[in-house]
Amino acid sequence: MTTTVSVTPESDRDRPRPPGAGRPEGRPRWFGALLLRLHFYAGLLVGPFILVAAVSGALYALTPAIEQGVYRHELRAPVTDTQLTLAEQTEIARSHIGDAAATPSAVRPAPEPGDTTRIMFADEGLGESESRAVFVDPGTGEVRGDLTVYGTSGALPLRAWLDQLHRNLHLGDVGRLYSELAASWLGIVAVAGLGLWIRRIRRSGTKKDFVRPGRGRTGYRRLFTWHTSVGIWVLLGALFLSATGITWSQHAGSNVDTLRAAFDWSTPGVDARLPGGGTEQGAADGDGDGDSGNGSGSGGEHAGHGTAEPGTAEPGAGGAADPALLDAVLATAEAVNINTGLVEITPPAEPGTAWVVQEIQRSYPTEVDAVAVDPGTMQVLHRVDFAEFPLAAKLARWGIDAHMGSLFGLPNQLVLFLLAGGIATMVVLGYLMWWKRRPTREPRPLAGTPPRRGVLRGAPWWGIAAVLGVAVALGWWLPLVGWTLAGFVVADVLVGLLRRPGRGAVSPGRPG
Repeated sequence: MTTTVSVTPESDRDRPRPPGAGRPEGRPRWFGALLLRLHFYAGLLVGPFILVAAVSGALYALTPAIEQGVYRHELRAPVTDTQLTLAEQTEIARSHIGDAAATPSAVRPAPEPGDTTRIMFADEGLGESESRAVFVDPGTGEVRGDLTVYGTSGALPLRAWLDQLHRNLHLGDVGRLYSELAASWLGIVAVAGLGLWIRRIRRSGTKKDFVRPGRGRTGYRRLFTWHTSVGIWVLLGALFLSATGITWSQHAGSNVDTLRAAFDWSTPGVDARLPGGGTEQGAADGDGDGDSGNGSGSGGEHAGHGTAEPGTAEPGAGGAADPALLDAVLATAEAVNINTGLVEITPPAEPGTAWVVQEIQRSYPTEVDAVAVDPGTMQVLHRVDFAEFPLAAKLARWGIDAHMGSLFGLPNQLVLFLLAGGIATMVVLGYLMWWKRRPTREPRPLAGTPPRRGVLRGAPWWGIAAVLGVAVALGWWLPLVGWTLAGFVVADVLVGLLRRPGRGAVSPGRPG
């Protein structure tokens, strides 16, 4: 008896099969083909946005450490045995800016010996979330620097510039659409890629090539094994960055706020109203997200990465905001629940409101307690303790801080750098694979052709209903995904119509 063995060429092993190939009639492999088509088109069309976000995010991740060297003169001062009061340091900062009557918008005492005190002022010429910071040596009173700082994280000019590049390409609200597209589609592309990975590894005889680059491969197969193995290692990190990044977005972010409010997951904020009048002034960790684009008030988890903070508001006039009260206000707060060196003191933003003292230590263990202090009686009116936050609010705080690289310090920043670099590598490898897959016969297209169309034709009714349901849910929850997904479908249908027999050429071996 003669046995015939069919050998599939290596170069064809990972080419998409026609729907239904190798399966009983009526049971086509429609879902895998759909995932492949979604992964292909999303990666191809949204890849540039993800690439820019990954590269700028990788650079941003390292800036907290870099700025400690670049701005060492402003941030550090010789350790001395003397210590000026906050009121005295504020007077020095007032003299430096040439306005003896100016009330600081916020004051950050030197957190450790050898650090400088940061006294911030509002300035009409600055942008949203920006303040003019005067750095004062708390021992000698020397002015060590005068810089523009950004957000609750106190980002200095280098980090602030990279933050805006990552967030909106320095194009304002219009530019923020790019980062929302990147954050929204990153998770979808990652999930689709996971589905393809599971599908291929179940059929493959060399499963190790799916968790490490295959040795001895060349051409497309070499790129494919690198793309697959790198992708599985960065998967969880990509999903984390996508989920936390969405909370900063203009459109999807409002849906996140609505969900948190519906389930009472909002972050508690300190009530700074004085008895008998005034309006509520949220602390820097209050419920609002300010300039995060979610339509909320100042502060919030996102303060420091493109978010307005209480310190950027113009403080109210009068004795209630007298900088001479700074030391007494801080002492009152320290007697209650302020027990970390990283503190921001905010004068009353308007008549009828209190001073707010807020911990701003975003590294673990997180210290973001806050108190409101009556300027007349030096009594604590309200306090907020992180230990009493709802679990969802704590998770949101930790997630945002991990995304920004502040939760675990330098190790956190290095992991983010490697993760962002891996995502950028995935995008580049995807484009190289697309280029390698271009047909070599004439007529030769400029680049690779997409997977086969019509993958839903063989799907059962419930499969089509499920796909449509997921698409509608994604479109509602992630509006930019909905709009772009609809655009992809319309463009794909039009291309299919134009490439019908008699209307245009069809690539060899690729049905239109």
